[in-house]
Amino acid sequence: MNEDISVARKEIEEADRQIARYFEIRMNACAKVAQYKKEFGIPIEDKAQEERVIERNIGFIEDEKLKNYFYSVTRCLISESKKYQFRLNEGMKIAYNGTQGAFAYIAAKRVFPKSLLIPYSSFEDAYNSVISGECDTAILPIENSSAGEVGQVIDLMYSGPLNVNGVYSLPVTHNLIGTEESSLESIDVVISHPQALAQCDTFIKNHKIQTLTASSTAEAVKYVARENNSHLAAIGSEESADLNGLKIIKSNINESRENTTRFAVFSRAGADSPNIRKDNRFILMFTVNDEAGALVKALNVIGDCGFNMQVLRSRPVKNKAWQYYFYTEIEGDYSTPEGAEMIKKLSERCETIKIAGHYSESGEKNDN
Repeated sequence: MNEDISVARKEIEEADRQIARYFEIRMNACAKVAQYKKEFGIPIEDKAQEERVIERNIGFIEDEKLKNYFYSVTRCLISESKKYQFRLNEGMKIAYNGTQGAFAYIAAKRVFPKSLLIPYSSFEDAYNSVISGECDTAILPIENSSAGEVGQVIDLMYSGPLNVNGVYSLPVTHNLIGTEESSLESIDVVISHPQALAQCDTFIKNHKIQTLTASSTAEAVKYVARENNSHLAAIGSEESADLNGLKIIKSNINESRENTTRFAVFSRAGADSPNIRKDNRFILMFTVNDEAGALVKALNVIGDCGFNMQVLRSRPVKNKAWQYYFYTEIEGDYSTPEGAEMIKKLSERCETIKIAGHYSESGEKNDN
């Protein structure tokens, strides 16, 4: 028996030696993944990929009794891998528009929890900070479920060089925020970002409140804190109210209980990079030739090549009166033969074509 134990312990020691060697190999590979994610502005955490790894790894185990144990081992490996990647990339600088407590800040914090968040006073300044190299990535809103597209950001996507490598959906709960002395009856004026005011338009009109605009919801809350006026309120997040020592007079005042904002993650890595990951959606932007039925012909090309177009919008081309570009979000991978055929045919119908990014969409559930 003693000899059997001795043999077993030697087998364990050899197995542990092999595990340690392959653990180093795995973590070194994780470091490369971390660098890739930093370059492309991709969040460290990817739940869908984690599930794929777990399912794959369990398939390596032949003994059914051991699969549950290896599930736990794989979970632990993934956890440690993420910690290592976070440590390697914690110096990432993430640009956003607004200040602490703004919804863009909240989104940036959720997507890049270990990174340094750098505020900018405008969408353009945040975008340009990535172009100049001041920041690694910018996270900017592109659409709200109630107020629609954020045209300034869509225009930057069309005219600028940055690439979209992710889209994150953040449920937005707007609150009426004021001083300790304020009440709903005392409020005469409310200040916030124009998008937030639009999303709360019904509440504002029902209570006959005048409006003022601010550069962000967080700036609006800071303004109310400075003014310390019981007749003045802001629309903003619970986080911004706490940061500025104010109270929530009325919560959840946005018109839609499904109010969600989609944020795009921008980086310098181009869509034509040979290393870019191919996710399940891509953004195509184009202008059509000046001929009858040009738009319909272009859209037919997309469908005829087997691609499902989920979003279609038009935007005016700056400095070109009565000319428009089109923004589409499409399911699939344009680098496939079908995608190549689509691009080839579109080039015959379109004056300009731009692939603005491949991405997968993630986000949070709105429980309001």
